[in-house]
Amino acid sequence: MTIEEKANSLVDEFQMFDEWMDKYSYIIELGKEMPLIDEKYKDPQHLISGCQSRVWLYAEISDGKVKFTADSDAVITKGIISLLLRVVSGETPNDIANADFSFIEEIGLKEHLSPTRANGLVSMMKQIKLYAKAFQLKSN
Repeated sequence: MTIEEKANSLVDEFQMFDEWMDKYSYIIELGKEMPLIDEKYKDPQHLISGCQSRVWLYAEISDGKVKFTADSDAVITKGIISLLLRVVSGETPNDIANADFSFIEEIGLKEHLSPTRANGLVSMMKQIKLYAKAFQLKSN
């Protein structure tokens, strides 16, 4: 599946829920199911700045595809990063760097976050793209 197809699938999943509390519960469940980052990457170098909660993000490239792992000390934030990673993990650096993350607005998530959580979401998306761009530079 492409990034766009994965994003569309996620939007479809969220359309099953009528209430935002149900969507929040689902986001939290997705966060609990996310593969955890190795403890050695829970360090200042992998901490995303700009997030209200602490969020660690690690990326590695194998066979031209970027694999991300992450963790957070807040369950909702962990769920939010899991949404992003579900769409981009396993994709090429070029595809990730060009991803628009519009599915976040289609789900309605951004408008239901506090300003500090919304800023954190932007920081997470920015860090994902920075990893992708760094891998692009290494491959050139």
